[in-house]
Amino acid sequence: MKVLTISNLKKVYGSKLGSVRYTALLDINLEVEKGEFVAVMGPSGAGKSTLLNVISTIDKPTNGKVIIDNEDITKLKEGKLSAFRRNKLGFVFQDFNLLDTMNLKENIILPLVLSKTPYKVIDERIKEIAEQLGISSILEKYPYEVSGGQKQRAAAARALITEPALILADEPTGALDSKSAKELLQCFKGINEKSNATILMVTHDVFSASYCKRVIFIKDGVMFNELYKGDLDRKDFYQKILMVLSTLETGSKENNASFKVGEK
Repeated sequence: MKVLTISNLKKVYGSKLGSVRYTALLDINLEVEKGEFVAVMGPSGAGKSTLLNVISTIDKPTNGKVIIDNEDITKLKEGKLSAFRRNKLGFVFQDFNLLDTMNLKENIILPLVLSKTPYKVIDERIKEIAEQLGISSILEKYPYEVSGGQKQRAAAARALITEPALILADEPTGALDSKSAKELLQCFKGINEKSNATILMVTHDVFSASYCKRVIFIKDGVMFNELYKGDLDRKDFYQKILMVLSTLETGSKENNASFKVGEK
């Protein structure tokens, strides 16, 4: 089952009447199946953030289709778009975006409270997700009382608690130390495997990308390459990712097919 289908996506900034126009994305085509854990990589200015903004409904494409859970989000009006964003998408940001006036439990369950979910359902979900992410013992603490890694796991729990069709993570390890980053990535991997959650993560970090099942590479607004992990262990996949990044940086696409590893 396809959770995300992107067809002929193009994003151009600037007015047609203006002298300066910038093409951030050009003819992007991408499919993500349910249960995939996908990383999007590329150099600064490649179009990673623009792609994430379009998928997350923050920005509108110039051309093309973005279909999430069988709904073409490019055709939705603002009212329905807000509801879609709330019900179908989960977000994990680099800077956590937790409210300091609420404890971690209140932050996590907020999306369900706003959607008037029955308390029994809320209670069941918070217990399950907090246990999966190893934060059950700190739910009553406030964001300023816990570590960065714990904040990010709470943010991940908030993204997961609505059981979204797609989880979008924007540099989720960017503000974490190496130990906290590893713990978060292991949590993502576990949730992806145990709950069949679909995760799309933008990252510049090879270590983070090596936890994924597939890595998409973007350069100058176009798809440059992709890697499937297949049966590779994480260390070997890490090396393959480095190889593609090295090729991407030199601008060469010679022998590009040799980097396409594994199967779906």
